[in-house]
Amino acid sequence: MPAAFLGRGWPFPIKPDPTRQMAYLSGAEKIRQSIWIILSTAPGERQMRPDFGCGIHDLVFEPNTAALRGVVRARVQDALIRWEPRIDLLNVNVAIPGPGERNYLLIHIDYRIRSNNAFFNLVYPFFINEGAG
Repeated sequence: MPAAFLGRGWPFPIKPDPTRQMAYLSGAEKIRQSIWIILSTAPGERQMRPDFGCGIHDLVFEPNTAALRGVVRARVQDALIRWEPRIDLLNVNVAIPGPGERNYLLIHIDYRIRSNNAFFNLVYPFFINEGAG
């Protein structure tokens, strides 16, 4: 049952293994890649599922403020709750990496896999080109 729930599929990017066979992923690594794909896909990018993805890509020219970080956090939470049913989202934190590094944000995601209660985290870098404002 857990293997069926976690799924099995091609890795991203799709490439053959050293024996030239199509490699497959399953388990926690497949879920991690799924989360990464959700965050990396802008709504409208997938032709057959135009609502798939995370709406943070519309924010790349916004000023890097606390309000922006709140909007990014909310959009990430909404997208992961909607598109990744295999996890319980525990926490999303959006932070500036350092005092002089305002051109990107680090999105820290803590989650638990529902089938086995294993805890994981992922850090997704979100690059922005801060607008004048």
